[in-house]
Amino acid sequence: MARHLQITIDAADPETLGTFWAEVLGYRQMDPPGGHATWNEALAAMGVPEERWNDANAIVDPDGEGPRIFLQRVPEEKAGKNRLHIDVRAAPGLEGEPRMAALEQESERLVVLGAKRLERFEPAPPLGAGWIVMTDPEGNEFCLD
Repeated sequence: MARHLQITIDAADPETLGTFWAEVLGYRQMDPPGGHATWNEALAAMGVPEERWNDANAIVDPDGEGPRIFLQRVPEEKAGKNRLHIDVRAAPGLEGEPRMAALEQESERLVVLGAKRLERFEPAPPLGAGWIVMTDPEGNEFCLD
């Protein structure tokens, strides 16, 4: 039986963090239900109070291949290192300096979007290809791989 994967991210601001991850991954905002033009219109029609409109957000792969990413508002701040993290495959098939140059270029793009760069790990043959550790705007660690 085939399973569908969804990644859920706890967030202080699901809309802003969803916009960040959509830009990183080339995703888009999930369409609102019931033929509504916007999510705010749909939420208003459902009777959701305006102060709850940013309780959740979902982004999807426009090609329908990648997992849906659901962002949910939580009251507590992030505490400690992630036990599970996202690897953004920014240089598949590349090795050595061409790989690291591609990762550096993507790192610069993501910093402009609000990411922070933490550390670069150099390639260590035979198996270590090198990667860059970053955080999203709310401090969740992820790797450029």
